[in-house]
Amino acid sequence: MLTFDETGDALDEIAEQFPQTLFRGLNGGVNLLEDAVEDPEFPGGELYIMGEFCDDCLGKYINLYYGSFAALAQKEEWTEEDWSDELWTTLSHELTHHMEGLGGLHGLDDRDEEEMAEFREEYRRREQARRPAKEDTDC
Repeated sequence: MLTFDETGDALDEIAEQFPQTLFRGLNGGVNLLEDAVEDPEFPGGELYIMGEFCDDCLGKYINLYYGSFAALAQKEEWTEEDWSDELWTTLSHELTHHMEGLGGLHGLDDRDEEEMAEFREEYRRREQARRPAKEDTDC
């Protein structure tokens, strides 16, 4: 399990691999926060938000959530390589949101929503399969 500081160092190294032009207009930078952010639509521990691109009164910035990474790392027994892959994937995803926002596009937002709809349906089916069938009590 990587510590918060080790994760920050790894994130810095990963960010340096991306072309600097991708960070243009990202006036709030890339922030690693200690929080674990669970998706409120699902029971605790089922789905974590790894990062988000923000465009609000504070500016444009990316937050990555160390606690979310740590929770999944523990649950899925990540290696250091897994940490690196997940950080790279999440930063890349959020930078894509940033770049699409600059261009007035929303293709990734649309894809994210489609994937979440599929996940919700899969989760609903999985939960239904776990529940025992109700017995017919009519006499």
